[in-house]
Amino acid sequence: MRIDTGNKIEEKELIQRLKRKDPSAQRTLYEAYARYLVAVCARYIPDDDRVKDVLQDSFLQIFRKIGEFQYRGEGSLLAWMRRIVVNNSLKCLRKKSFLPLFESFDMVDSDEDPDPGVSGVPVPDLLQMIRRLPDGYRKVFNLYVFEEMSHKEIAALLGIKENSSCSQYSRARAMLAKEIADYKKEKQL
Repeated sequence: MRIDTGNKIEEKELIQRLKRKDPSAQRTLYEAYARYLVAVCARYIPDDDRVKDVLQDSFLQIFRKIGEFQYRGEGSLLAWMRRIVVNNSLKCLRKKSFLPLFESFDMVDSDEDPDPGVSGVPVPDLLQMIRRLPDGYRKVFNLYVFEEMSHKEIAALLGIKENSSCSQYSRARAMLAKEIADYKKEKQL
């Protein structure tokens, strides 16, 4: 993978430089991926200051553990870094939450279609809607939609029951559907 930083750099070459603790390689990596990783982190954490803290901790961990990274082809570095950011985001939420993160809910039964479609809704507005979801809903929604994990995997990762993961995802979708519908009504889309 080529990383666009003004001058093209091969990902494999960058990884080798990172493993040698080259400060310019660390700067290149940060500049190339920070915006993307901020967006990943912000999907989980609603507070911008905490996003910055988690991102900083994540980059420190990336630089410390780069020696353990195994290159598996194009995109494997980004996937590895994204996993670190997601795990650190979840760890931050577990540490700093004063409310129970998960409740046991039954599946949501609704006659309404919880998918009004997102066409016409700008991505930044959609991401803000996701950030406003309650912690548990937001975690499950992000892991299911963006990380493409199964409810069984989510349950194991978060220490909850599989049906709790399903119901939290269903409720998150319903909440988002309502927000999207309200947004479209307000904007007359």
